[in-house]
Amino acid sequence: MAKLISKTYGDALFELAVEEGKVDILLEETLQLQKILAENGDFGKLMNHPKIIKEEKIEVAKSVFEGRVSEELLGFLTIIISKDRYSEIDEILTYFVAKVKEYKGIGIATVTTAVPLKDSQCKEVEKKLLDTTRYKSMEISYGVDASLIGGMVIRIGDRVVDSSIRTKLSKLQKDLLKVQI
Repeated sequence: MAKLISKTYGDALFELAVEEGKVDILLEETLQLQKILAENGDFGKLMNHPKIIKEEKIEVAKSVFEGRVSEELLGFLTIIISKDRYSEIDEILTYFVAKVKEYKGIGIATVTTAVPLKDSQCKEVEKKLLDTTRYKSMEISYGVDASLIGGMVIRIGDRVVDSSIRTKLSKLQKDLLKVQI
């Protein structure tokens, strides 16, 4: 359900950004807003408090953000609050950022390896991803998971390429268990 909500509202903000020709502006404002909201947990508690009426929450949001963010983003926040969807604000903004990056041809990938990669290896992975995808540039976060034993796992959106030794050994084990002697 939360995924549907974030998609619905994130798509609406994206369509507004494209219509108004403010994709870059709203992306930058959204990234800053996410950072501000993450640093100020009390604001989220206030916005999610059940005993504070919507109108008061909207006034607080306007007094905090008016003049600091565009009218479009402020109006969007007002809608989120008035529809009782503030609890999903982080997911909505994250979905919007991913949608804009997709629109601009920026791929977001997570690469997990058994050992840390050297800079030259990271560049090689990025080049390979750019060559094999339709993206113009990549934002890659690298992680280490020793349980992979070797190889790597690459995630781009909902796609996963798993070439880890752990997965190959697991597959081999399943195949051997199927063998009847």
